[in-house]
Amino acid sequence: MTMEYIATIGLEVHVQLKTRSKMFCACAVEYGAAPNTHTCPVCLGLPGALPVMNEEALRLTILTGLMLGCKIADVCKFDRKSYYYPDMPKNYQISQYDMPLCLGGGVPLHDLAYPKDAQKSIATPDKVVRLTRIHLEEDVAKSFHLENSSGIDFNRAGTPLMEIVSEADIAGPEEAFAYLTSLKQHLIYADVSDADMEKGQMRCDVNVSVRPVGTEKFGTKIELKNLNTVSGVRRALAFEIGRQIEVLRGGGTLQQETRRWDDDLGETQLMRIKESAHDYRYFPDPDLMPVRTGDLLAAAKADLPETPAQKRARYEKDFGVSGYDAAVLADNLELGAYFEQAAAGSPRGKQIANWVLNDLQSALGAADKTIAECPVKPSQLDALVALVAGGQINGKQAKEVFTDMFAGGRDPAMIVEEKGLKQESDAGAIGGLCDEVIAAHSQSVADYKAGKAAALNFLKGQVMKLSKGKANPAMVGDLLAQKLG
Repeated sequence: MTMEYIATIGLEVHVQLKTRSKMFCACAVEYGAAPNTHTCPVCLGLPGALPVMNEEALRLTILTGLMLGCKIADVCKFDRKSYYYPDMPKNYQISQYDMPLCLGGGVPLHDLAYPKDAQKSIATPDKVVRLTRIHLEEDVAKSFHLENSSGIDFNRAGTPLMEIVSEADIAGPEEAFAYLTSLKQHLIYADVSDADMEKGQMRCDVNVSVRPVGTEKFGTKIELKNLNTVSGVRRALAFEIGRQIEVLRGGGTLQQETRRWDDDLGETQLMRIKESAHDYRYFPDPDLMPVRTGDLLAAAKADLPETPAQKRARYEKDFGVSGYDAAVLADNLELGAYFEQAAAGSPRGKQIANWVLNDLQSALGAADKTIAECPVKPSQLDALVALVAGGQINGKQAKEVFTDMFAGGRDPAMIVEEKGLKQESDAGAIGGLCDEVIAAHSQSVADYKAGKAAALNFLKGQVMKLSKGKANPAMVGDLLAQKLG
């Protein structure tokens, strides 16, 4: 009998904070600047240079902690973490060890955070992945490996960096994907980081082990590095879990080690045997005083936005949209803001949501435009929906009007007037058309009276044709039914 195994996963996510200057000096934080142009004696680790804390980085870290339900420490301190790599000019990194800013908390996994192909088979709906801590440190420089040489860009050295450490609560590649997606959404909501993995603003290290089903003791922990996309994390975990199970099933043993993910080859490769915490020789940084967080906490609370979960609940309650629609709208801040402007004060929130999620998003995709570039103003979309709700145009005409609105950004009422699309809702006029159709199609009338419901649809179509599509379809159906008894 083949032994079954389960995976246990914890993630360490490094997030560059959205500050104008570095963590311990005044050098600018700017992605894409010419190499080694944003440096100074502090971030280059030159003798005699002294660090000065970035207050905004502390506030943003606390704000992140509040968004994720962490306990904020009354006092935190910074420590020196010693290691010798070419990308760390001081040969130590200023980080936090035993007194971090944030403890506990969790990241909620909602359905749309999972990969699309996994959303119908979520093992643990509404799961919350617990956090161990969030601490603040400085980023290291960036190494470039060319064909025959290597180079280092110190522009990134000293950038404020949060490390968000999860508990080993994640059970598989799909949950890891959902965790990172939800975490990124919270970071963007709080405006603490753009969390763009392609720009290195959000980087992830994965700790993964496997153990036989029914056993409590975790297996040997292996760390994965070089993961720069959320989907890459999923692929790397799928491979590594399979690799570990294969080793154990073959009678082999696993050692604690660090492996890199090669996305081109689709495999993990050994980098080094893993260090332990004591190898870093942590000790309090003598140049930096401990920080009392009271004032920073008060400032962060004043700026605390609603969470994605709170926004989804508000959309359902205030606008009457479905849970799924609320999740899609809340998933994108700009899309949600557009919807809120269009639906503000309107009793037609559900209808507006349908237009935003279907017609508007489809048109934007076809035109390769973002919501910020949308030629249809929120107020114009609301006006279009109001024309349909008021019976002035029907649904088919509304789509024609929307196409013109998207092409030229004009008001819907102007387009309706210009094209002569105004829907006929006069009962007397429509009744006259119904009488003409009834008189001209006696067989269909007989079929309807004999119980053939489809005959009414034929008659309705004839009335619409006679009105050149301008008759109110609902009134046509009602009047025909009345006249035919």
